[in-house]
Amino acid sequence: MDVLTPRTLDEALRLKSERPDALPIQGGTDVMVELNFDRARPPALLNLNELAELRGWSEENGRIRLGAGLTYAEAMQTPLPALAEASRTVGGPQIRNRGTIGGNLGTSSPAGDALPPLLVCGAQVQLASVRGERTLPLAEFVTGVKRNVLADDELILAVDVDAEPGRQTFLKVGPRNAMVISVVSLALRVDGELTASFGSAGPVPGLVSAPLEATESFPEQVAGAAAPIDDVRGTAAYRRHALRVLTKRALERCLA
Repeated sequence: MDVLTPRTLDEALRLKSERPDALPIQGGTDVMVELNFDRARPPALLNLNELAELRGWSEENGRIRLGAGLTYAEAMQTPLPALAEASRTVGGPQIRNRGTIGGNLGTSSPAGDALPPLLVCGAQVQLASVRGERTLPLAEFVTGVKRNVLADDELILAVDVDAEPGRQTFLKVGPRNAMVISVVSLALRVDGELTASFGSAGPVPGLVSAPLEATESFPEQVAGAAAPIDDVRGTAAYRRHALRVLTKRALERCLA
C-alpha cells in the first residue's frame, strides 16, 4: 500500500487527480478501523496531515468556516454550542484529538455526531479538485448510508455555517453519555423558528423545521420525520420514542 504525503493543498489535489483510488486519511479514527479489521484495502492512502489549509476555524461575513482538519477537541472551542456539546461526547480524549470534522463528513455515517449540529446551522460543504471548487448544502452532500456526492478526484476543504448560533443544544442516547456510537442523537436550534436534526434514525441525518408556535407538536413532528430501523443498538420503535423525549428535553433547555 502506497502512502502519499502532500505538503500543500495544490499538491494534494494533483495527487488525488492522478490517484483517484487513494483514500484520504487525517485522524484515521474511521479509516484505521476498516484497515485493522481488513474491511478495506485501498491501493494507496492520501495523508492530509501536513496541509495547513485544512486546519482551524475562522469567522467572516456572518459565517464560520470550519476546516476539514478541525479536530473534535478544537470544535469544542468554537462558538457553536451544539457542535461543541456533540464533540465532547465523541470517544475519549485520544479520539477527540485525532478525529476530524472532514472525516465525519467523508464517512457520511447516519450516526456521525457532528452532522446534526452542522445541519441545524445551515452547513455548506466546500469541495475541491484540480477542476475547481464547488459548494453545496450538507443536506445534499450526504446521499445515503456512508454515501455522498464526493467525486473520485475531490477532497473536502471545509464546511461553513451561520455565525449566529441562536439557542442550541445537542443530546444523544447510548449505553453511556460518551465514548459510544449513538443509538439516536438530536441537535436543536431555536432562532426565529425551530430547527432540529437527528442522527441514527434514518439512512441520512434528518432535518425538520417548524414555526415557534409549533412547540407543543414539534416532538411528534421530529419523530414522524425519522425512518429508523431495528438493529443491535435499538429498535425502530425505541428510536422514535427516544426522539420524542430528546426533542422535548432540547426544547426545555433552549426555551428556558
